[in-house]
Amino acid sequence: MTSIITPVYNGARFIEACIQVVIDQHCPEAEHIIVDGGSTDGTVEIIQRYAAQYPHIRWVSEQDRGQSDAMNKGIALARGEVVGFLNVDDHYEPNVLNRVVELFRTLPEPSLLVGDCNVWDDKGKLLYVNQPKRLKFTDLLLGSDANPYPINPSAYFYHASLHRAIGPYQIDEHYALDLDFLLRAVQVATTKYVHETWGNWCMVTGSKSVEDARTSEGPLRAVHLLKAYRQKLPRWQRWRIAVAFVFYRQLWGPLKYFPQHPDELPWRLKARLKRVLRLTPQRKE
Repeated sequence: MTSIITPVYNGARFIEACIQVVIDQHCPEAEHIIVDGGSTDGTVEIIQRYAAQYPHIRWVSEQDRGQSDAMNKGIALARGEVVGFLNVDDHYEPNVLNRVVELFRTLPEPSLLVGDCNVWDDKGKLLYVNQPKRLKFTDLLLGSDANPYPINPSAYFYHASLHRAIGPYQIDEHYALDLDFLLRAVQVATTKYVHETWGNWCMVTGSKSVEDARTSEGPLRAVHLLKAYRQKLPRWQRWRIAVAFVFYRQLWGPLKYFPQHPDELPWRLKARLKRVLRLTPQRKE
């Protein structure tokens, strides 16, 4: 069985669509566990209505200490050998869960299975596709400019027994909890990347993850977390990865990003480029 866990708090705007996404997977080997944090906006009433109709839905509603705490509660309730998380405002591509069940039959325990993820803005525009092809611990330590890590749990699944080896989600980590989990998981689990689009992350304005990403705090938090994990490596390996991290973050990342987003160039550089272009003779046709 596969257990899909959805933590939610005051998500009445999205919860019905989220429940329907799992129903539409038509996966007889899936259960949907919804962990509500004591919502007061009608979320619970929607969950109750669907749970009365669909026996694969199990739920609990009580105060918690945040998203990580809710996720750990869901894992404790899960009956499946495989778990996945579906945030209330995200969704799967069709038939993903049956595909995941099929693949896990061939994987050793514990394994982490990762697919691609569409990243959308809240106006329905596809921004890019997250393709985390390299999942070794040392690959992830180089940072997302070098090797993108799985950006949203709608596109990855793993054996529940993995938590017996690495522990639960960090309750006091409210922002970088997914990255922290992945850095621990890839050191223990067999990892498998499949070049298929499974998940959809909707960057809803005002959500915790989006607002954190738009401030300097979000990227800095990831930098500090990666540094903390690098400190546990032998000195020679630590320095090699640190140098590569700086290269990709300070040079390679901007070289890839700004040609695709010229409007976001620092104004001094834009002004300098304009002067250079004015001085460059135009080729005659």
